[in-house]
Formats: sequence, structure tokens, C-alpha cells
Amino acid sequence: MDHQKIWDLIKLQLTTELPPAKMGAWIEPVSPSLENNILWLAVPSQFFIDGLKNDCEEKIIQILLSIGLKDIKIDYRIDNSITLFPTTPASKPPIKHNIDGFIDERFTFGNFVVGPSNEFCHAASMAVAEQPGAQYNPLYIHGGVGLGKTHLINAIANQLSLSGNYKIAYRTGEHFTNELIDSIRTQKTAAFRNKYRKVDVLIIDDIQFIEGKQSTQEEFFHTFDALHKAKKQIILTSDRDPSAIKHLAERLRSRFNWGLVADIQPPKFETRMAILKSKIALAGIEIDEDICFLLASKITSNVRELEGALTRLTAYAKLSRRPITMELAQDKLRDQLQLQAKVITIENIQKHVANYYNIRIKDMRSKVRKRNIAYPRQIAMYLSKELTKMSMPEIADEFEKKDHTTILYAHRKIQKECLEKPDFQQEMQRLIKLLKQG
Repeated sequence: MDHQKIWDLIKLQLTTELPPAKMGAWIEPVSPSLENNILWLAVPSQFFIDGLKNDCEEKIIQILLSIGLKDIKIDYRIDNSITLFPTTPASKPPIKHNIDGFIDERFTFGNFVVGPSNEFCHAASMAVAEQPGAQYNPLYIHGGVGLGKTHLINAIANQLSLSGNYKIAYRTGEHFTNELIDSIRTQKTAAFRNKYRKVDVLIIDDIQFIEGKQSTQEEFFHTFDALHKAKKQIILTSDRDPSAIKHLAERLRSRFNWGLVADIQPPKFETRMAILKSKIALAGIEIDEDICFLLASKITSNVRELEGALTRLTAYAKLSRRPITMELAQDKLRDQLQLQAKVITIENIQKHVANYYNIRIKDMRSKVRKRNIAYPRQIAMYLSKELTKMSMPEIADEFEKKDHTTILYAHRKIQKECLEKPDFQQEMQRLIKLLKQG
């Protein structure tokens, strides 16, 4: 297999594991070559080598192993002729000059699979794309890795870019921080501020990265205020609700809650099946329904893992020139399928129970005593004791209770109801089944 085909397979898998900003920053500029079982990656500088090693080397090695190329090693060389931001090939859509940042044009509203776990975030994102700055400002989307946050913010940027009337800046929290540090070092903070405070739409992916960074938070606070007062749209993503980012300035936490805070959840089985079928159709391949059922049943944590498994399976089939069969899927994805059968966590219990009883996740940790909130909270405490190996004091910490007696009381109460009410016991079994399915 030639070096370009190997690199294309690596890039294909990396698109399911890395956000678009990192793909554009560390992967697109790389020029590969293959010599004596060494995959040489030519890059512009030593700084680039350090960044590529830190962010991507381990993933690249794992991909090589996963596609059966365990004898191939990777190494680096510096090529000063490589430009950091390569020109877009003529076969691809032209660069949108109203966008500052790496926007992935593949991510649109049209190919975003909507389900119960993400429909609220999807609707809010579409509303922002239709009238930026008019409502939901800021739009703050939070949730775990690989659930579609990056897809949605790219879809917003792509939608807004079609008109050409909006100046858009797209950054990761890490990029924003590093850029600020560089502007301080080079005494160009005025230019830094001017650039960000004159955009129409500011998108920051993984805003939690600024946690604990006082100077970055101070600068972002003033940028946020300037844009908000000018009715410019601010869009943020995070792995946590603003209240859960511990080392965040209180005034920033307050501002993040000014607009709409939307939670995106892991997709349910039906949505996972729909996502798989959508990706299969786009790839122009054929996979039996029972194989899709296997992947959607076993890989439940996030969309990125699901897409990665599909990519890996198709790569195996292409390299070995074999059809995609159930035997091939079970053999080549054995480790990934087993990995997904992981221990149930209290966080997942809280999310599933909150979703099941139609309350907010943060209510699980609140002191509200209304029955419609307190009762599901007690059920979550009971399930945490039944389904995890954590001690009652540890469970109490997860529910922000002072001591374990609250957990003990809840467990005894729900256990008693299970014994006395067959219908309620069946409801608990349904919840447990949902938790094990993901």
C-alpha cells in the first residue's frame, strides 16, 4: 500500500476523533512519505512536530495498528517549503473569506441526525443561524465528547457564511488562550482585542479550557461584554454546565447563563441506528442490518466512537478485500465492542433518570424538596447504590449531600416500594435496562 493511501485512511479515522480545528491545524499541512516501513511526516517546523506529537501521535499509532500495519513506524522531518495553511484545492469549495478559523464544510444542518437526545440543541442552533444576535445570546451547548456539539457550531457557521454578510471567528478555548499569550509576549494585545471585538459571530469550542486561567478569563470577559452590547452573536461549547466549571470567574458564569444553556445527551438506540445508516449511505457502501444493530447496541457512549467503529470496519474490509460480514465486525472490532460494555457511572444514572422523569440534571444535586424532583433524585440514589461499586459517602458526594444518611434513607425507601409495588419494580427494571443499553 502506498503512503498516500495509508495517510488517507489515517485522516479518515482522525476526522472521527479530532475536532475540525485540530484537523486543520495539525493534520492538513502534513506531507507524508514511506521509506523502509517508516511513515515520514514532513511538517513546517520543530514547533509543529511538538504539537503533532502531543495531540495526534498516539492516535496515529493506534490507527496504524487497527488497520493491520503494526510494522509501520512514524517519524518526522522538517520541510520549510510547507505552508502552515495550505491552499484549498480547486476541486473543493473556495475558502470563505468571511470566516476566520477552521470550519468543516461537511458539517451542516442537513446531515445532522436529529433525535430526542439532541433535538433541543438542534432547534436552538437553527434559530441562532436564522437570526444571530436576536435571541439565545450566548448560545451555550454542553455535553460529553463526540455527541455533536462541534457539528452544530460548524453547521451554524456554514449556514451564516452562505450570505457572506457576517464576519465569523471560530476558535477553540485552547487556541484563544494561546493567541492571547502570544499577543502579550509580542506586545500586540491591542490588535488581539480589536480583532475579536469587531466580529459579528464569535464561536469558542471547549470554553472550559479557560478554567483557572485568570488573564484569559479577564480578556474574554471584556470581549464578551463588547460583543453582547453590540448585539453580536456569541456561541460557546463545553463539556460541562457553567455551574460545574469550578475555577471560572463568577461574572463569566453569570454571563454564560444570560442566553440559552442547552444540554446535549448521548444518542438513544434509534438515533444511533439512523446515524449509522446516514454514514453508510454517504460512504456508498453496503452493510447488513444486523451488523448495524450490533454497532448501535454495543457502542453507546457517543457518536464519534460509533463513526470511528464504522470507519475502522470499512478500512479493514478494503485492505483485506473482504465483504463486511458479522464475523469480520465481531473479530476486528472486538476490543472496541468490549470497551463499550463499561461500568455504569453515577453521572450516567443521573442523566438517564433526569431524562426519564423529565427534570433537569442539575436538580439531581439540588436541595429542592418538591416531590416531582425529590422522588426521581431518590431513585437515582437507589440505582447508584445498586449498580455501582461506590460507597454511600462517595455517592453522597456525587449528589452534593452532607453525609451518607440521605443515601441510606433513599435506598431503603425505593427498595421498600419495589417489594410492595410490582408495577414500580417493573419501572425500575426498565430504567436499569436503559442504563445498560446506554
